[in-house]
Amino acid sequence: MDQTFRPLLDALKQIGVDADAVDRAAAEAQRSGRSIRAVLINDQVVTEEQLTQAAAAAFGFNTLDLVGFTPDPTALKRIPLPVVLRHRVLGLAINGDELVVGVTDPADVVALDDVRAATGMTIRPVVVARGEVRRIIERLQREGADLADLADESGADQAGMSAQATSADDAPIVRYVNSLIEQAVMNRASDLHLEPTEDDMRVRYRIDGVLHEVDLVPRGVMAALISRIKIMSGVDITEKRIPQNGRITAMIRDRTVDLRTATLPTVWGEKIVLRVLDTGGIDLDLAKLGFTEHNLQRFSASFSKPHGMVLVTGPTGSGKSTTLYATLGKISRPEVNVITVEDPVEYRLRGINQVQVNAKAGLTFAAVLPAILRTDPDVVLIGEIRDGNTAQIAVEAALTGHLLLSTLHTNDAPGAVTRLTEMGIEPFLVGSSLDCVLAQRLARRICDWCKEPYHPTEEEILGANWPLQDLPFPDVLYKPVGCRNCANTGYKGRIAVHEVMPVSPEIETLTIKRASAGEIREVALAQGMYDLRTDGLVKAVGGLTSLREVSRIAV
Repeated sequence: MDQTFRPLLDALKQIGVDADAVDRAAAEAQRSGRSIRAVLINDQVVTEEQLTQAAAAAFGFNTLDLVGFTPDPTALKRIPLPVVLRHRVLGLAINGDELVVGVTDPADVVALDDVRAATGMTIRPVVVARGEVRRIIERLQREGADLADLADESGADQAGMSAQATSADDAPIVRYVNSLIEQAVMNRASDLHLEPTEDDMRVRYRIDGVLHEVDLVPRGVMAALISRIKIMSGVDITEKRIPQNGRITAMIRDRTVDLRTATLPTVWGEKIVLRVLDTGGIDLDLAKLGFTEHNLQRFSASFSKPHGMVLVTGPTGSGKSTTLYATLGKISRPEVNVITVEDPVEYRLRGINQVQVNAKAGLTFAAVLPAILRTDPDVVLIGEIRDGNTAQIAVEAALTGHLLLSTLHTNDAPGAVTRLTEMGIEPFLVGSSLDCVLAQRLARRICDWCKEPYHPTEEEILGANWPLQDLPFPDVLYKPVGCRNCANTGYKGRIAVHEVMPVSPEIETLTIKRASAGEIREVALAQGMYDLRTDGLVKAVGGLTSLREVSRIAV
């Protein structure tokens, strides 16, 4: 490990951080080659505030809290943007010929030398939190695109202008779109929304299932922005009357990220949504997707069988595809032939045969499935069962010696049984082919840094429909507070909430009798199924989420 960090580690111990934890972090950094800062923060040894305080003390600098602080625009512009991005430094204020510079690493003397050379001023460094610097830099990158210059182009043909702009990588509209995509990935956004309004275009990121507004684009730039994204997505830039779907592959900080593009005509113009498909930010390990031991055992027993149908249900954006891909990771072996048919292929997986649906060419789910069954598969994954034809072929595949995995849009696990019969599948075929149904939702994970324990009242517990017969009255729950580490939301990341229903002989009998979803649910609960709410409350008791969040995602 670089010995320049020894004063930092000593300072952390002096401000009260556990000395043993600091030493373990140092050893881990030396063993893995990771940055000591990354280990300290990611392994939750210290908070960003503690790290900033210790760094300042170790090198004899002052600190400055950027929350609520507005940097001097003149000072910000004195340091060239490439230097800002390279060293993560900011010009904060000017006092005569002295420039106050916010630094995140006071040991980086090269950064201070570069700032001094670029500005020609006397430098007075202060230590600032890295997260706050990142937030300001993101704003500078967006503003650096000079969108106003494009908006001033009166009377220009916007589509033609955007096409011309894309010929140069440094064109303002190109830089702006690249910045939006990069910041969406860096902020862990699942979706990027560009929504036209009467006066401008609103830009929002969906982070941990909640939309956050990040920018407003002048209306005069809207057509150029839309055309640029359409060109990147490979769709028709002249077609504005009908929805279109495309795909973008972008290189973000040395890793490849795919984005799925969807356009939608609205009264104020075309809305565009980019779905971020970043496998680098997702851990496709089934054991790390939030399953309790009880649910993981029940679900694992279903896909360990050589044949049968396993369904994952839930609304759009509930993590169904991620769960299925993680399941394939458990199943896929050199001696197993796995074939998937998807619309679209969201993640490209090594060692698995993946087929992309192409409706225009006639390659639909119903058309391609019989061909897949003739290519000797052991495991077949269907991206989604959308109609009776697809459902019929899926059932037949499960009955003829294949393990069939798919998704279905239902509110809960028992509802999948009745949904298949409503699609026209004979109840006796559903009962004999269906092996397990997993219903899933995503709850926001409560921030470990700022969550606070509290003693819930009896009224609060009763109001949450607490299943006291399955889960004892809790002494302690946790509530979100908000800090820098979670952008003051109280939540950081998401955790899955599950409902696992194996199809037992009793449930199979009810299926054949065309029993209602309610009757099937009663039997499933009696046989040990935890419904979505109960599983969420178990995770709330464990400090993984909040009671309010469970109530938001589970009825």
